[in-house]
Amino acid sequence: MHVVYPPRTMCSQHPDYVNVPSWVNGEYIQGDDEVHEAYLAYSYYGCQEVMWDFEGKDADFYVIRKLLSKYPDFFRKYVLGEDVYLTLRVPNPRVEVAERKVFSQALELIPVANDVAREFYGRDARAVFQVIYPLTSSWVDLALTLRYYERVIVGKGEVELIDGIKVIDVLGDVMPKTIDVIPLVEDMGSLLNIGGIITGFWKVARPRQMRVFIARSDPAMNYGLIPAVILAKIAISRTLNTGRELGVDVYPIIGVGSVPFRGGFNPQNVDNVIGEYKGVITFTVQSSFRYDNPYGIVKDAISHVNESVINDDVDGSIINNYDEYVLLRIVNHYINDYQHVIEGLASLINTVASLMPSRRARKLHIGLFGYSRGFRGITLPRAIPFVASLYSLGIPPEIIGVSTLRDLGEEEWRVLNEYYLGWRRDLDNAGKYVCLECIQLIMNYRSELGIVNSEIFTKIEDDIRALEWLGIKVGPRDYESRRHELYAQLLINSLREGRYDDSRKYVIEMARIRGFLG
Repeated sequence: MHVVYPPRTMCSQHPDYVNVPSWVNGEYIQGDDEVHEAYLAYSYYGCQEVMWDFEGKDADFYVIRKLLSKYPDFFRKYVLGEDVYLTLRVPNPRVEVAERKVFSQALELIPVANDVAREFYGRDARAVFQVIYPLTSSWVDLALTLRYYERVIVGKGEVELIDGIKVIDVLGDVMPKTIDVIPLVEDMGSLLNIGGIITGFWKVARPRQMRVFIARSDPAMNYGLIPAVILAKIAISRTLNTGRELGVDVYPIIGVGSVPFRGGFNPQNVDNVIGEYKGVITFTVQSSFRYDNPYGIVKDAISHVNESVINDDVDGSIINNYDEYVLLRIVNHYINDYQHVIEGLASLINTVASLMPSRRARKLHIGLFGYSRGFRGITLPRAIPFVASLYSLGIPPEIIGVSTLRDLGEEEWRVLNEYYLGWRRDLDNAGKYVCLECIQLIMNYRSELGIVNSEIFTKIEDDIRALEWLGIKVGPRDYESRRHELYAQLLINSLREGRYDDSRKYVIEMARIRGFLG
């Protein structure tokens, strides 16, 4: 199981699953269950890397000590930091202000983890040496994180306490002396500026290699399915091109969930996603991938991804300037229609999202759409309950904005087909969860459901006609999708009558039918 760095699969803690694993105590994963989950990610599922997530949730500071002490046989055979990897996602102190001190605490985990690993292995070991910085918008974010670690976490060793006694004399040496900082880019401006982010950080830190994490969920929530895919493709292209110009090995990561809207990375679809995102090295294996599918299928799919040939043809992944221009024309046209509908549905989405089961002990967080710099001041839930809410209402988010495709010219169709290979498949997978009766019910009960803009229904109906124009069947087409439609109708009626206990049951049943929460 020795992994040639960087790893191919990264198990994450995203709460997108509906079926609670048998080893979980209670309704959601927290505390020591997450430590056990990390061990299972390596040993049971075969993931090469685990994301240990401090963003928006409490995470165990002593994870390395617990892993090595509870599962010594496994970790003597597979060395942390050499054969398997644990990578921290820290809070962004500029955005999640209440979590500023957690940013520091998470970085303090690194030398503690390496002290424990050195004791366990009887030699120096870089058990943890990478951190993911979310909502990266500038190279300064990365440089500040690196310098904070080097000058505060490591540098405090030289601080004199009294009479020539330094911190290092009390606490011992701090290892490693430096870390790798991975930008996680999640909004349109940052995705398009990824080249500038990489270049700016390179001028400061001169890394020999660099991992770059490209988001798929928040861009989809903020801009729509097709813009999210296009922006990811452009970001991959610019990442690889910048690496080549600087002479730096760059390794893209993409954050993909099970549902098409969030990437479509599920055990039945791994080859399509690998083919879609050429140039990507690491794929996130989120919770629904692991817990909402039969173990044998999951294990085989992860193994297949691990062993798949990496497409390192940089030229084949780089988009030329003209095609980028045409793709961005599609994006800008699409966003306006998509956001208009989401704005109109926001109140109802938030209501349904509040009924979703908790699958992680997460803290309050608002997606990019809802930050003060976001679109029209709208606040929305995280991407997972956002997606789950729209599916539960019979309006899969993949379909919103699709009517703009009818306005595409010949060149725009050419680049869309060339750079988004699976757009028809993704729309088709979502199409069977469209509930025409539900849309009519929501329109009829709009005042009771908190919808003030009735124009959005004209737009949604236009999107549905566009799907039919594209030759994509709309509505249920098998027994399970028909059951889903019935539950969606019951959900809307229960919301209207304030029967929220029933509503909660319906959203869970629909998630089980789909095979994912959101």
